[in-house]
Amino acid sequence: MLHHISISVKNPQHVANVMAEIMHGSVLPFSPNPGGYMMLARDKFGTGIEFYPLGSEIIPDAWQGQAGFKINEHPANYTGVHAAISVPVSVEKIEQIGAREGWRVLPCSRGAFDVVEFWIENRVMLELLTPEMVDKYLDAVNLEKLDRTVR
Repeated sequence: MLHHISISVKNPQHVANVMAEIMHGSVLPFSPNPGGYMMLARDKFGTGIEFYPLGSEIIPDAWQGQAGFKINEHPANYTGVHAAISVPVSVEKIEQIGAREGWRVLPCSRGAFDVVEFWIENRVMLELLTPEMVDKYLDAVNLEKLDRTVR
């Protein structure tokens, strides 16, 4: 079970508020990384996304023997990190929010299932799955079905 992920963005508070709108969540400051915010989806899993200031890097043994943060003054514009996230809103709502923010939104097929590419700040992609998309995704990643295919 994935409970939370973290993403570095240009405007952490704004991005957290946009994702809270999409996921019907709440936003809290994330004090371990100053300027960071956490969006909590208010579900039974504690699902959240931490949004850090752009350039944030997690460094081992940087804070009292634990992982800590530092800012890379020259961060890459794009990242290999992404996540597929179920959301309680429609494709139309996602498109409306993306248009308002000026962010790229692209409903597309991944073959066995569909997603909406939601490009936060036009640099970090999340694959959003509307309620209508979830069953096909779950069928595509069904381990029993995949095990039969591999044999």
